[in-house]
Amino acid sequence: MILNSSISAVVTGAASGLGEATARKLASYGVRVAVFDFNVQRGELLATDIGGVFCAVDVTRDDQVDAAFAKARAANGQERILVNCAGIGPATKTASRNKTTGAITHHPMDQFERVIQVNLVGSFRCGAKSSAGMMTLPPMEDEFNSGERGVIINTASVAAQDGQMGQTAYSASKAGIVGMTLPMARDLMAEGIRVNTILPGIFETPLLMSMPEKVRQALGDSVPFPKRMGNPVEYAAMVESIIRNAYLNGESIRLDGAIRMAPR
Repeated sequence: MILNSSISAVVTGAASGLGEATARKLASYGVRVAVFDFNVQRGELLATDIGGVFCAVDVTRDDQVDAAFAKARAANGQERILVNCAGIGPATKTASRNKTTGAITHHPMDQFERVIQVNLVGSFRCGAKSSAGMMTLPPMEDEFNSGERGVIINTASVAAQDGQMGQTAYSASKAGIVGMTLPMARDLMAEGIRVNTILPGIFETPLLMSMPEKVRQALGDSVPFPKRMGNPVEYAAMVESIIRNAYLNGESIRLDGAIRMAPR
């Protein structure tokens, strides 16, 4: 797919981090970008900065997702690109013992369900609704005559394959995203819609950048090469590569500097 002003895109979780870098990258090519996020202040600022449209949305809510797509399409037209970056990652062990009192507690079930709803179900909800919209578009022509209608890019995590202590809910949600990538691609293959997933490693997201300098340095040093945390623009570059390469479909790609996470 050629990125230009004739293309519309939706990026979820776009108000910060990987989503923001992706929205900025796409907009730099003239793509009409809809910023999906629950952070109204940051989302509106980004949309204004890149000439896009902001849509306040909780990806766990059907009504809000429908309203957001309706607003985005009214402003920018039907999207050919969806990048799912919305996600959360609280850390809680499956069960634990208090070192002082000896009291035993288990992972709160509402918290586990919330992570699955945001990360996994939210990604599928947006993907299903976006793909249905893409199916209304005519196939595009390109040098390879691929007949492509659109592309969906999901965001998992290396935790999908080597989750650490306290990441049971997060890892399960991200592994689910990896697991649905190929079936989604197969579901949509006859319609010319590709589906791929990126598994980022340790990136300079707002959460990690709020940690002490020593902690961030140690995290960067743990990466085999390059020995640093990933920059969100590198994630955005991977998104661009996937969009441009029509033969890349049904794949889950680690973007991690060759790191394999230790138990803790």
